[in-house]
Amino acid sequence: MGIGGSDMYRQQILDHYKNPRNYGEIEDATFTHVGENPMCGDTIEMDVVLDDDEDTIEAVAFRGDGCAISQASASMLSERLPGTSIEELREMDRDDIIDMLGVEISPMRVKCAVLAEKVAQDGAEIYLGEKDLDKTRTESDDPDVPE
Repeated sequence: MGIGGSDMYRQQILDHYKNPRNYGEIEDATFTHVGENPMCGDTIEMDVVLDDDEDTIEAVAFRGDGCAISQASASMLSERLPGTSIEELREMDRDDIIDMLGVEISPMRVKCAVLAEKVAQDGAEIYLGEKDLDKTRTESDDPDVPE
Protein backbone atom coordinates (compact mmCIF):
# COMPACT_ATOMS: atom_id res chain seq x y z
CA MET A 1 0.00 0.00 0.00
CA GLY A 2 1.37 3.39 -0.96
CA ILE A 3 1.66 6.42 1.25
CA GLY A 4 -1.61 7.87 -0.08
CA GLY A 5 -3.58 4.83 1.03
CA SER A 6 -2.05 4.96 4.48
CA ASP A 7 -2.99 8.64 4.82
CA MET A 8 -6.55 7.81 3.80
CA TYR A 9 -6.78 5.23 6.60
CA ARG A 10 -5.26 7.65 9.11
CA GLN A 11 -7.95 10.17 8.14
CA GLN A 12 -10.59 7.46 8.60
CA ILE A 13 -9.29 6.67 12.10
CA LEU A 14 -9.33 10.37 13.02
CA ASP A 15 -12.85 10.71 11.63
CA HIS A 16 -14.10 7.76 13.71
CA TYR A 17 -12.33 9.19 16.76
CA LYS A 18 -13.79 12.69 16.35
CA ASN A 19 -17.21 11.51 15.12
CA PRO A 20 -17.72 8.07 16.65
CA ARG A 21 -20.48 5.93 15.15
CA ASN A 22 -22.99 4.24 17.47
CA TYR A 23 -21.66 6.12 20.51
CA GLY A 24 -24.04 5.90 23.43
CA GLU A 25 -26.01 3.13 25.03
CA ILE A 26 -28.80 0.73 24.18
CA GLU A 27 -31.36 0.49 26.99
CA ASP A 28 -32.47 -3.11 26.46
CA ALA A 29 -29.19 -4.62 25.26
CA THR A 30 -28.93 -8.40 25.24
CA PHE A 31 -25.60 -8.01 27.00
CA THR A 32 -23.27 -5.24 28.13
CA HIS A 33 -19.61 -5.59 28.99
CA VAL A 34 -16.79 -3.24 29.92
CA GLY A 35 -13.05 -3.39 29.44
CA GLU A 36 -9.94 -1.37 29.94
CA ASN A 37 -6.36 -1.08 28.82
CA PRO A 38 -4.63 -0.07 32.08
CA MET A 39 -1.37 0.77 30.27
CA CYS A 40 -3.06 3.49 28.24
CA GLY A 41 -6.12 4.35 30.32
CA ASP A 42 -8.53 3.33 27.54
CA THR A 43 -11.98 2.18 28.65
CA ILE A 44 -14.79 0.83 26.48
CA GLU A 45 -18.25 -0.37 27.42
CA MET A 46 -20.26 -2.12 24.73
CA ASP A 47 -23.96 -2.92 24.45
CA VAL A 48 -24.91 -5.69 22.03
CA VAL A 49 -28.40 -6.59 20.87
CA LEU A 50 -28.97 -10.05 19.43
CA ASP A 51 -31.88 -10.95 17.16
CA ASP A 52 -34.68 -13.27 18.27
CA ASP A 53 -32.69 -16.43 17.49
CA GLU A 54 -29.88 -15.09 19.74
CA ASP A 55 -27.35 -15.90 17.04
CA THR A 56 -27.01 -12.72 14.96
CA ILE A 57 -25.91 -9.32 16.18
CA GLU A 58 -28.56 -6.69 15.43
CA ALA A 59 -27.08 -3.57 16.98
CA VAL A 60 -23.99 -2.40 18.85
CA ALA A 61 -23.38 0.78 20.84
CA PHE A 62 -20.31 1.76 22.81
CA ARG A 63 -19.10 4.44 25.13
CA GLY A 64 -15.76 5.07 26.66
CA ASP A 65 -12.69 7.17 26.65
CA GLY A 66 -9.16 6.76 25.45
CA CYS A 67 -6.74 7.16 22.60
CA ALA A 68 -7.72 7.60 18.97
CA ILE A 69 -6.87 3.98 18.10
CA SER A 70 -9.04 2.42 20.83
CA GLN A 71 -12.02 4.69 20.20
CA ALA A 72 -11.82 4.49 16.39
CA SER A 73 -11.55 0.71 16.62
CA ALA A 74 -14.70 0.58 18.79
CA SER A 75 -16.54 2.88 16.38
CA MET A 76 -15.54 0.83 13.32
CA LEU A 77 -16.39 -2.43 15.07
CA SER A 78 -19.82 -1.07 16.04
CA GLU A 79 -20.50 -0.58 12.32
CA ARG A 80 -19.04 -3.92 11.27
CA LEU A 81 -20.69 -6.27 13.78
CA PRO A 82 -24.42 -5.85 12.99
CA GLY A 83 -25.43 -8.72 10.71
CA THR A 84 -22.62 -11.00 11.87
CA SER A 85 -23.13 -14.07 14.01
CA ILE A 86 -21.87 -14.56 17.55
CA GLU A 87 -19.62 -17.29 16.13
CA GLU A 88 -18.09 -14.87 13.60
CA LEU A 89 -17.43 -12.40 16.42
CA ARG A 90 -15.74 -15.10 18.47
CA GLU A 91 -13.51 -16.06 15.55
CA MET A 92 -12.20 -12.53 15.01
CA ASP A 93 -8.59 -11.91 15.93
CA ARG A 94 -6.12 -9.06 16.08
CA ASP A 95 -5.36 -9.36 12.35
CA ASP A 96 -9.03 -8.71 11.53
CA ILE A 97 -8.93 -5.55 13.64
CA ILE A 98 -5.64 -4.32 12.17
CA ASP A 99 -7.00 -4.97 8.66
CA MET A 100 -10.15 -3.04 9.58
CA LEU A 101 -8.07 -0.08 10.82
CA GLY A 102 -5.92 -0.21 7.68
CA VAL A 103 -2.69 1.07 9.24
CA GLU A 104 0.36 -0.50 10.78
CA ILE A 105 -0.05 -0.65 14.55
CA SER A 106 3.01 -0.71 16.80
CA PRO A 107 3.13 -3.62 19.27
CA MET A 108 2.36 -1.28 22.19
CA ARG A 109 -0.74 0.05 20.39
CA VAL A 110 -2.19 -3.37 19.51
CA LYS A 111 -3.72 -3.51 23.00
CA CYS A 112 -5.55 -0.26 22.21
CA ALA A 113 -6.70 -1.55 18.82
CA VAL A 114 -8.09 -4.88 20.06
CA LEU A 115 -9.78 -3.63 23.25
CA ALA A 116 -13.25 -3.28 21.67
CA GLU A 117 -12.97 -6.69 20.00
CA LYS A 118 -11.99 -8.33 23.29
CA VAL A 119 -14.81 -6.56 25.17
CA ALA A 120 -17.40 -7.76 22.61
CA GLN A 121 -15.99 -11.31 22.59
CA ASP A 122 -15.83 -11.59 26.37
CA GLY A 123 -19.33 -10.12 26.65
CA ALA A 124 -20.63 -12.78 24.28
CA GLU A 125 -18.86 -15.58 26.17
CA ILE A 126 -20.20 -14.32 29.51
CA TYR A 127 -23.70 -14.13 27.98
CA LEU A 128 -23.33 -17.71 26.70
CA GLY A 129 -22.26 -18.83 30.17
CA GLU A 130 -18.76 -19.78 29.03
CA LYS A 131 -16.82 -17.16 30.97
CA ASP A 132 -17.14 -15.44 34.32
CA LEU A 133 -15.44 -12.08 34.21
CA ASP A 134 -16.22 -8.65 35.65
CA LYS A 135 -14.04 -6.61 33.34
CA THR A 136 -11.85 -7.31 30.32
CA ARG A 137 -8.26 -6.14 30.60
CA THR A 138 -5.86 -6.15 27.65
CA GLU A 139 -2.80 -6.57 29.84
CA SER A 140 -3.55 -10.25 30.40
CA ASP A 141 -1.40 -13.08 29.15
CA ASP A 142 -3.60 -13.32 26.06
CA PRO A 143 -1.56 -14.91 23.23
CA ASP A 144 -3.31 -12.55 20.79
CA VAL A 145 -1.91 -9.48 22.53
CA PRO A 146 1.86 -8.90 22.53
CA GLU A 147 3.43 -7.68 25.75
